[in-house]
Amino acid sequence: MTVSQTPDTIVHLLRHGEVHNPEGILYGRRDGFHLSDLGNRMAERIAESVGDRDIVHMRVSPLERAQETARPLAEARGLEIVTDERVIESANKLEGLSFGQGAWSIIKRPSIWRHFYNPARPSWGEPHKEIVARMMAAVEDARAAAVGHEAVIVSHQLPIWTTRLHVEGRRQLHDPRRRQCTLCSLTSLHFVGDRITQVSYSEPAGDLIPVKDKNAPFSAGGAPEEQRP
Repeated sequence: MTVSQTPDTIVHLLRHGEVHNPEGILYGRRDGFHLSDLGNRMAERIAESVGDRDIVHMRVSPLERAQETARPLAEARGLEIVTDERVIESANKLEGLSFGQGAWSIIKRPSIWRHFYNPARPSWGEPHKEIVARMMAAVEDARAAAVGHEAVIVSHQLPIWTTRLHVEGRRQLHDPRRRQCTLCSLTSLHFVGDRITQVSYSEPAGDLIPVKDKNAPFSAGGAPEEQRP
């Protein structure tokens, strides 16, 4: 990454807040999964924390949890929410399964082992290169819409993390437990002109995340999220 310069434009990638998911379903792109009470508090915290920044544009995943996370900030800034399919959750062949007992429950399900032959692609879901292509296209549109100011894209953990790995020139194969992308965190892309010169990261709602969930490879509620096996 190039040495930091004073940015002309910043595009923040905001992960959604905690989801109400007591059965531990890998919800993926399914409808009907809304923020929990804690998730709504996280969304309000984002509005409180960055609502006074020079944010002039917001584009958001169509899924309920992302729309609900975006709403308090959009209201605080007086902005229209632009719904963008390109920043939706990654596709996943395991969507709808319950992982209430954690990722190791896969061992007890031989019927789904066939999906794990190539973790680098990954074979169980949307290829990383396709996630990067759609996310970077949305990032560029957000940058163009907010030139000289700031924009927020509300998305999901794996699309955000995949984008960060791409921008920083790191390989996509990674340990899900090491993703730096907690609930309602901000991964911020700093632009000088149309060039990214710095990536920064912050957790405005970090103190609201239960300790057991901060470094676990699961979404709050016990379910593996995004494309995590």
